[in-house]
Amino acid sequence: MDALLVIINLIAFLLLIGALVVLKRRNVKFSYRVMIGLLIGLVFGAALQLIYGVENTVITTTMDWVAIVGSGFVRLLQMIVMPLIFISILSAFAKMDIQEKFLKSGLKIIGILLGTTAIAAAIGITTALVFNLDASSLNLGEAENERALSLESTASEVQDQTLPQQLVSLLPANPFLDFTGDRATSTIAVVFFAIFLGVSFVRLMQRNPESGDKIRQGLIALNDWVMQLVKLVLALTPYGILAIMTSTVATSDFQAIYDLGLFVIASYAALITMYIIHLLLISLTGLNPVQYFKKTSEALLFAFTSRSSAGTLPLNIQTQRTRLGIPASIANFSGSFGLSIGQNGCAGIYPAMLGIMIAPAAGVEINAQFILTLIAVTVIASLGIAGVGGGATFAAIIVLSAMNLPVALAAVLISIEPLIDMGRTALNVNGSMTAGTITAKTNGTLDKSVYNDENYGELAAEA
Repeated sequence: MDALLVIINLIAFLLLIGALVVLKRRNVKFSYRVMIGLLIGLVFGAALQLIYGVENTVITTTMDWVAIVGSGFVRLLQMIVMPLIFISILSAFAKMDIQEKFLKSGLKIIGILLGTTAIAAAIGITTALVFNLDASSLNLGEAENERALSLESTASEVQDQTLPQQLVSLLPANPFLDFTGDRATSTIAVVFFAIFLGVSFVRLMQRNPESGDKIRQGLIALNDWVMQLVKLVLALTPYGILAIMTSTVATSDFQAIYDLGLFVIASYAALITMYIIHLLLISLTGLNPVQYFKKTSEALLFAFTSRSSAGTLPLNIQTQRTRLGIPASIANFSGSFGLSIGQNGCAGIYPAMLGIMIAPAAGVEINAQFILTLIAVTVIASLGIAGVGGGATFAAIIVLSAMNLPVALAAVLISIEPLIDMGRTALNVNGSMTAGTITAKTNGTLDKSVYNDENYGELAAEA
């Protein structure tokens, strides 16, 4: 009987996929199809949970098959992330005129990312205090206890390294190993490797322009080739979003969300506040924040649903280049740096909130010194946070360990992690786009005609 029910569920899922295909053939806009995929995934997932329940074997088996589309789509995105980061940064150097542009833009982007992370940490701390969040009364169930053991094991590994050692680990000892994503800091290591190659390219251009020009042409051609691959993968977005949202909603523990509702509300209050600050920063440069909101919403919607900053990188870069009028070099730098440096949601707000929540349970007094130390540690820990699932947990482990706070209590949030991670990821992506926008505007390289143009195309077609 269960097998028959699974087949019925899968037939319904395939019919929904077919409906999206029909919409594409009728030339419905890409952004509309993405939104429709999200909404019908939400409804379909909720219906499955209402009919079968969270832990029913029918749900488990059905989601295994649905994951072929959802998880398969995410894996395709992950497939192109490392090549895209590497080629994007190298092509950014290839399109530059002088090295000083990189120094000016790169340092400014990093400064904005780290600065906004400090602000995000302060907002997380303030929100936790306003909502009076306290982990003392939280109880760990069986799943949470297993998670706690895993966190403690990971924390012990982190504690074995001093802060200078952790910073050194950001550098690529074996870049080919980092291309596989083997380490938590592999993303930032690939970024550094690409930068070193880029700087060497600039020096080559200065000393041997003929050889440098050949490499320049090759890099630009290779970038165009990779972007065609990006276009192929992005075309699958509506179907991937449908599957991801179906799985997320169908398997979510709504009882846990109810029990930890205050933390969920506080988290989104902090995330929304930080997003508003991003818009304020945009407006301080003289740009229209409403225009920014409209043009970035599609990429943020994808980030929210996929829960992957790395997976959103293609949309991130395309949004900056073709909708915000940001030069390719700056868009590539801010998008790539934003994957591993200063993620406002995962590495800013989240660990800071946990620090305030867990301090009372550990008998630590929350005073000005504790708060300032927490902000500083959070900013430093935000270096090298991977832009894939688990980055927030890794950041939390580093921060809590550095503050001598128990990491096990963070495990109680495992049940609501997917729900909060959606908002955190969207804020991470927006932080990198904000950094790119501010950098381009203050450098005087932002194309205002593109930024203010109301007739912009579809991201999938622009890749």
